[in-house]
Amino acid sequence: MCGGIVASVTSIRLSPSRVSEFNNCPRLYKYRVIELLPEPPSIDAERGTLIHTILEDLFDLPAQERNHQSATAMAPSRWKDQIEAKPELANLVLNEKEWLDRVEALLKNYFLLEKPESFEATHREMHLEQDLTTEVYLHGYVDRIDVAPTGEVRIVDYKSGKSPKPGWEEKALFQLRVYALLYWRLHGVIPTLLVLHYLGDARTVKSSPKEAELISTEKKLLAIADEIIEAIEKDHFPPKPSRLCDWCFFKSICPAHN
Repeated sequence: MCGGIVASVTSIRLSPSRVSEFNNCPRLYKYRVIELLPEPPSIDAERGTLIHTILEDLFDLPAQERNHQSATAMAPSRWKDQIEAKPELANLVLNEKEWLDRVEALLKNYFLLEKPESFEATHREMHLEQDLTTEVYLHGYVDRIDVAPTGEVRIVDYKSGKSPKPGWEEKALFQLRVYALLYWRLHGVIPTLLVLHYLGDARTVKSSPKEAELISTEKKLLAIADEIIEAIEKDHFPPKPSRLCDWCFFKSICPAHN
């Protein structure tokens, strides 16, 4: 659900997804952000979009109705809306029953991780933004922010895939630390808890950010921004081959594979 377009050689938009793209492969960043090359829809990404929509709408219901049955009942109509917005999705799913069964299973896992009937979501799909410098604009869309009556803030993000392997949690938490940094800079409050819910295997990754961690995150963002600006000025976006290449739509035109 995050994105950004380079405005000029010395002005860039950063988001967690764009930072990840550049770190994983500068060439992919160029294809997506600089050249704006079109890509076909991804079945995994569209499933994730559907799950996020359902979980966002779930909190419109009265507390006692926020259950697996209600969430599952939303799936057909929300999927229909998604297809109407992007008609090409109709050809992406060959067996709609299997598709919705998978969505139902992921939603079931969500209710193993949280009890949405027991709290109210303060903000859903909240857009956070700030100019880090005159050249660097940082933004992101947060799945959910819960503010307790006593003032504690919890930032929650849903993932429809499986949780990271041991040792990779820190990389996964970087996205939420960016959101925490933005929230802190905008509201003067450091979030108490960062939560990643992985519905693929019903696991949760949590972290309680400290001020030093958020300052470190800001420094990392500014360093990456400098790298991106330099890459733009020199038009130098080298490919970084990895196992991710097998899932990259641009593999056929990438110089690392030709």
